[in-house]
Amino acid sequence: MIRDARVLQADFVPKEIVHRDPEATQLSNALEPITRHEPAETAFLFGPSGTGKTCLAKCMLERLRQEVINIEHQYVNCWQNYTRFRTIYRILEGIGQTLDVHRQSTPKDELLERLRQYDGPPYVVILDEVDQLEDMNVLYDLYTLSNISMVLIANREEELFAQIEDRLASRLMNCTRIQFDKYGTDELVAILQARVDRGLATDATAHTQLERIADAAAGDARVAIGILRNAAQQAERNNADRITHTAITNAIPDARAEVQQRTVETLTPHQQQLYEIITDTGSIAPGALYERYCEEVADPKTKRTIRNYLSKLCQYNLIVADGENRGRTYRPVSE
Repeated sequence: MIRDARVLQADFVPKEIVHRDPEATQLSNALEPITRHEPAETAFLFGPSGTGKTCLAKCMLERLRQEVINIEHQYVNCWQNYTRFRTIYRILEGIGQTLDVHRQSTPKDELLERLRQYDGPPYVVILDEVDQLEDMNVLYDLYTLSNISMVLIANREEELFAQIEDRLASRLMNCTRIQFDKYGTDELVAILQARVDRGLATDATAHTQLERIADAAAGDARVAIGILRNAAQQAERNNADRITHTAITNAIPDARAEVQQRTVETLTPHQQQLYEIITDTGSIAPGALYERYCEEVADPKTKRTIRNYLSKLCQYNLIVADGENRGRTYRPVSE
């Protein structure tokens, strides 16, 4: 039944992005100066998870590479590369400038100086989960480099701007800001249909089944694709010619759990500690959470940083915040 397993992966980047034409046009316009050998405009993509921000950014960059043969690019996940050193290191990796870098002894300023001295082809950097950076000053450093163009991706615009200094905020306010809304059911069905057409055998699934998957995914393309993949795999294990309704029913909780587990695995050590405390207690108030967190880590972050972390965990549907202000408590999403 499965003809091309790659297209059933959430991180697969198709050649055409469905139902994101306005956003694609905005990003294309921001990157267009590169075709004239000029720096691109900084672009900031924001919206809920599972709305196609990363997929669109990668797709549009691939299109740009087809127009401009001589171009460098790099994708950096700032959730995994959250320190200033790691971020700049990953960017340097994209242009092969890390062979003699020693993670313990090479100064950060030396890494930045290497970027300043870069005189190669236009270089576009996608900074995904940019609000996870521990030191936002790295964005200002990169912004001042005329030889590097940036595409920034985050969930919420206001939370990113709350973490940055005025000198950077004023510059980012003038960048190309592109908002992504959650997919509707019909839009998710179209996304799934495109994957079915390429990845599954003819008549492997019915339109009504795709509607059911889209409805269960609640606007999140990652979950929708995960349900489709798990249902197809189950049908294939059973030597079935078509995806059954039972397979979809079984795939829904599995797909949600997979997305949740992948997100948990990307948490920083401090976020992981917060998540473990919340899942261990079942429900906990912010004050008690911070007190226990400080007891369990050697170098606790500030309360403001912890609030940002908790907000991120909520955005990714790992925890739920109940109540307001002093009456607020946090609990695992499964509770």
